[in-house]
Parts: sequence; structure tokens; C-alpha cells
Amino acid sequence: QVQLVESGGGLVQAGGSLRLSCAASGRMFGSYAMGWFRQAPGKEREIVAAVSGSGDTTYYVDSVKGRFTISRDNDRNTVYLQMNSLKPEDTAVYTCAAARSLSGSTLYRRTNSYANWGQGTQVTVSS
Repeated sequence: QVQLVESGGGLVQAGGSLRLSCAASGRMFGSYAMGWFRQAPGKEREIVAAVSGSGDTTYYVDSVKGRFTISRDNDRNTVYLQMNSLKPEDTAVYTCAAARSLSGSTLYRRTNSYANWGQGTQVTVSS
């Protein structure tokens, strides 16, 4: 089990940037695949990006490709989401999640693959 705490959300104008951080407590952080999810009011939670335990494999939903970058620092037990060229439609609560993985190159796209969740951080993009 890992405990996850997000930070870095806030209010930004369209075209701006934010970097979200997710700090994990617990052991063997590198054995967990990590994901960033978001949920906007009235919408279902969706995956935004995911990264394997080793960091060598990543996934992005089409709507953020070329704008967002997921990365991790296993020495600091932290995963990041760099968000550039933000749009009003990126407004949502962003939550990080961890899934124990069998290999360092495995990542997961489905919500129900993740057993550990943070509390979320609000990102608001004004037009």
C-alpha cells in the first residue's frame, strides 16, 4: 500500500502551464505503475496519462498528447504531470493513482486497475 498526496493545482489562464506533483509514501515505489486521472463536473473520471514503474513506458489520452508530460523520480517517490498550453476544457479535479505492477515496463489505463488513490487537486483554466 502507498499513500498519495497531490499538489500543484490552481487557477491559470488558457495557454498557461502547471506542474502537478504526487508524493508517495511507502516502500518499493518503483514497483508501482502510476496514473493521473481527472474528473470534470458532470463527467466521468478519465485517465489522462500513465507511466510504468521504471518510467520507460508512458501513455496519454489523445486530448493531451503534445501538451502534457508524465514523469517520475523513483528516488524521491514522486510522479509529475507537466501541463502546458492549458485549455478551459482541462478544468477538472486531477488525482494520481498507483497500481502494483508485475514488471517495470507495465502501465495501466483502466480506473479499476488502480488500488491506491490520492485526494485530488483542482485545476481551473480560465478563458
